[in-house]
Formats: sequence, C-alpha cells, structure tokens
Amino acid sequence: MKLDILAFGAHPDDIELGCGATIAKEVHNGKKVGIIDLTRGELGTRGTAETRKSEAEDGARILGVVVRENMGFADGFFINDKTHQLELIRMIRKYQPEMVLCNAINDRHIDHGKGSQLVSDACFLSGLTKIETEWDGKLQQHWRPKFVYHYIQWNNIEPDIVVDVSGFMDKKMEAVAAYKTQFFDPESKAPQTPISSKNFTDSIDYRARDLGRLIGTEHAEGFTVERYAAVKSLFDLV
Repeated sequence: MKLDILAFGAHPDDIELGCGATIAKEVHNGKKVGIIDLTRGELGTRGTAETRKSEAEDGARILGVVVRENMGFADGFFINDKTHQLELIRMIRKYQPEMVLCNAINDRHIDHGKGSQLVSDACFLSGLTKIETEWDGKLQQHWRPKFVYHYIQWNNIEPDIVVDVSGFMDKKMEAVAAYKTQFFDPESKAPQTPISSKNFTDSIDYRARDLGRLIGTEHAEGFTVERYAAVKSLFDLV
C-alpha cells in the first residue's frame, strides 16, 4: 500500500495532539494517510499499554487513516541506532510515503526529540541504494520521502509553516478524547500528570486558535521543516 502521508509518533496520542487536524483535513481531501507509533506508551503514568492500544485504534478510526502500526520499541529507552533505523527503513520502504510527519525536534519528553531524529535519519537512509532490506522475503526498493515535517508538541517552537485546519479541530479533539485514560477527566482517580489537567486540554484549542489568528483563519497547526519550503510563486502564499 503506497501512502501519501506517513505520520510517526513516539507514543500513541502524539500524532493526534501534534497534527491530528492536519491529518483529518488531508484524509478529507482524499489523501491516503498512515500512522506508525514507535512505542506502546507503556511507561505512561495513567493507563496501560493495553488501554493505549485500544485508544490508538479509536483515534485512527476517528481520523480516518488507512493503517496504524506499532513498532514496539521500548518506551523511554529506544535509541537512534542502526537496529532501530533499519526497522523504520523497512516501514518507509513498505509504504513509500511522499511525506513524513514526525515528532517535535525538541520537547519536554525525551522520547519526542529522540523519535524526531530517529525518523528523520531513517528517511534519509531509506533512500540509499546500498542499504538492503527485505519485506516478506523480497528485496525492498529504496525510497526517500520528498518532505519531512516536524509537528509541535509541549514546547512552544516557532513554526516554519502553518496549515489552515479550520473546520477540522472538532475531529482532532474527538481523536484526542479517544485517549480516555490520558487526559482530563474530573471523575478519574488516577494520578495527575502534566497532560491530564484541564489547562492542557484547553491549550490544544487555544494554541491552534492563536496560530490561526496569526494567519487570518480560525485554527492552524504548525510544523518545522528540514529544508526550505518552496513555492512556485509569491501568490501561492495564503
């Protein structure tokens, strides 16, 4: 299955939080989108790996992606080495995405920055013909995505590009709410965490509103890029 967009997240829920509205918009526009979670989020204070698996399935269904897979890397302890890179190269070559979305370049959670660099490195290495990988016993074709964009998470990072996601925030918030064990629930008896507060849930919307304000729309999501984002004409800017 060839995908238009392949989104990577260090943990289930990273993608919903970081670029859920963008994904919902691209799915609405007819793009084939897939998600790959690097870990099961098993070190999370609230919930379990099993509840996160169920929540991730619900999030994928809500966003309308065609596939969601989990690499099963060790939460908190995966590293950017040859073994992990080769595993991701196999997935990139399997789905041959035109575009990859991945974690923030640096963030409060150490897995986010690690995952960001790991995916970025794997995207580059996937294009090298002398790195041989197999899938189902067959040699894979080398493949390098044309675009690698990094969504924004906990830290306030200045975006290089912003996407107008007006009309798709409800879908994003529905997908975020699928992670019932993780986010604000006044009835929950689970320990409180930085992301379980109402302030955090509210911040998802007001960050998107603020970025939207800056570009003259209702909501927007921001990304950083690895190379210049080019346009054919100054009139392509909105």
